This record gives sequence, structure tokens and C-alpha cells, in this order.
Amino acid sequence: MALVLDDGERRLLDGGAGAAMAMRIVVDAARLLGAERLVPIASAHIDGALYHGDSGTLFAERLVAGGARVSVRATLNVGALDLTGCSSVRLDKRKSVMARRMMTAYRALGCETSWTCAPYQATHRPAFGTDVAWGESNAVAFCNSVLGARTNRYGDFLDIACAITGRAPLTGLHLAQNRLATVLVDLSGLPAGFLASDIAWPVLGSLYGRLVGNAVGVVTGIGVRPGEDALKAFGAAAASTGAVGLFHMAGVTPEAPTVAAALGHLPPRETIRVTEEMVRDAQSRLSTAERPDRVDAVAIGSPHLSAGEFETLDRLIAGRRLSVPLYACTGRHALGAIDASGMRKRLEAAGVTIVADTCVVVTPILAEAPGGVLMTNSGKFAHYAPGNTGYAVLFGSLAECVESAVTGRPAIGAPS
Repeated sequence: MALVLDDGERRLLDGGAGAAMAMRIVVDAARLLGAERLVPIASAHIDGALYHGDSGTLFAERLVAGGARVSVRATLNVGALDLTGCSSVRLDKRKSVMARRMMTAYRALGCETSWTCAPYQATHRPAFGTDVAWGESNAVAFCNSVLGARTNRYGDFLDIACAITGRAPLTGLHLAQNRLATVLVDLSGLPAGFLASDIAWPVLGSLYGRLVGNAVGVVTGIGVRPGEDALKAFGAAAASTGAVGLFHMAGVTPEAPTVAAALGHLPPRETIRVTEEMVRDAQSRLSTAERPDRVDAVAIGSPHLSAGEFETLDRLIAGRRLSVPLYACTGRHALGAIDASGMRKRLEAAGVTIVADTCVVVTPILAEAPGGVLMTNSGKFAHYAPGNTGYAVLFGSLAECVESAVTGRPAIGAPS
């Protein structure tokens, strides 16, 4: 069927230059996706403000010049610069200027200067069942899965177009029937101690993403109920290794009070029973460094660290001095809390570099170190860092990351 627009949507096509351009983008995307109509959205999270080249900056500035403004709440994902001054970015002058112009343009469009990949930690938590248009893969997974709002994985520039028009194509995960699980992933064969550990969730997320791809699955056999930081780590890793936009966990996430409810009371098309061997293989895949005898840097905070994760980091460092750089990536929402408590001063005195507004994998912050080894507890960092930074990766728990930063040598097996 052809796409049907209401009178208000047709008026947007004939409105101001910026709004009309945004509406044309939304309409063309809806037609390509086979949507029959558009759906009003309550908010947006914009991934397109990260500088990848001049075209992105010029696009945003053209929207501004055309008088466009967002019509719904719109938070911003990470940019290419740390505007807080916490850390130093190694972009050359021309790229730095263009990146700053891009960030300025998105502010002029009315977007909130959140600059975080975890907007759900920064008060942007749309209500259950509401339609939104979010970009950034981990944010999409968290929004759909943990909050129960409805969004597809919106790509750069379509996200801001949706925010300006207040509309999105009514397709994909906006539709209730597409949110039902078709794959059952059973974790009941795994040790309870492993499931209670912080390392479990990025490992299981990376495994889950490879197992289900872009399908919707329901996870069962969890035992210990994971907290939001664990769910954040799971979703981020799953969205990195697969095209996961929505996952369910039986008894944990809001659309899965039971396995049967998540499946729509239908039998699963596929049942996957996760074994310890599968987990060991998934964990080994997260490390690309072969028998490293040193660690050159440690990076944590993808998705951005919460205030609670900073508290754990502070406890693990326990006033010791680090011998290699440890980069802790976060959003502005966490800076106030760690400043007020004196935690930031303690961490920086120990040798921690706090990175805000951006992260070390999307912009050059890490020192150039050919053949360098980067240690992380993030499944997402582990997936992207080799290609984006040139460092080989060693994956471990947060406790192992801290001990390695203290000694400069891999400390796998460190107590938490």
C-alpha cells in the first residue's frame, strides 16, 4: 500500500525549508521501508552529531539555515570533542573546527547538550509503550528492552529528521507484532556464580548478538536478577555483534513477565541452550591480543559509566597510583555527582583520565601506540577498538582492568 499522510504531515512538506527537508527524508525513508503511515513520536536521541566528515556538518547547518527546530525532546549522543575539557582530543585543527561547528549546529536545532550514549542514565527515559526515534545501538536496545518504549535503530540524519517533524515511519519495532520473541535463549545451564558476576553480561551479550542476529529473543534461566548497568552492558554488546534492537529477559524486562508472554504464547521457532563452552568461546573472542605481557592503556565506559560504576571504580583503585593510563568515559550527567563527592579529584589523582561528551573509540584520544594493548571490560569497546584505534584488545572484568592499570601487566583473575 502507498504511504498515507495526514493534513498536518502534508503541511510539513510545504513548510519552512529546513522542516520540509526533514519531512522529505522521513517520507522517503517510510516509503523505502514499506510503511503505510507515520507515527507521532514522544522524543528522539540523535546519533548523527558525531563528526565523520564535512558532509554531516554541512547537513546540520543547512537544517539550521532553513529554520528547522526539533519538535520533541531530543538528546544528543557523543560528539567528537570533549567540550568539558576533561580530556584532550587529537583531531587536527580543520577537523576540530568542523566537529565543533557540527555540535554547535545541533544545539541550534534545539537538541539537549547531553552528549552521551546512555541518555537513559541522564533523565531521558520515555514511558512504556511510547513511540520514539532513537539512534545509537546500545541506547536503542536499552530503550526498547528495559524501558519498553518503541523505536527502530534510526541511522544518522534520519534521527534528526524525525525529531524535527515529530514523526517516524510506522514499521519494524513500532508494531506490537514485531516485538514478540521468536528465539528462546536458555541460560539455566550456566553456573550461578558466573551469572552473578559483572563480567557475565558483556560476554553473554556478545554471544547473544551472534546467536540471534536481528531476531527478537527471550532470555531465560537467569537466576540472579541483573541491574540496569548489567542490562546496559548486555544490550550494548548484543547490538555490536548482532543487529539487536530489542531483547527480552523473562521476569526482568517489562514485556516479558513470563517466557510465554514474551513469545506471544506461541512456541519459539528456535531454542538455544547456552553451555559453558559457548561462554568460554564468546569470552575468548573479545580479546584480540595474543599472550600479551603488558597493558598500554585501559578504557572503560562504553556505554558511558553511571555514577554507581564510578563508585565501584573508586573502591577498586582504593587510593593506589596507576602505572598506565585508565580512561573512564562518561556523560555530563555523571560529572556533577562525582565532583560533589570528591570522587573525581581522587580518581584523577590516582591517574584516571575522565573523558566526557565522547569516548576513546570514536575520536583520537588514546596515545598512538603501534602494537599497543588496550584492556577493557566493555563488550562494545572490545568489538570496535581494534578497527577504530589500532590497539589489540584484552578483555577482563572491571577488577582485572584496575589491577592491570596499577601493575601495567595483565592481571586476569584479580579479585573483585
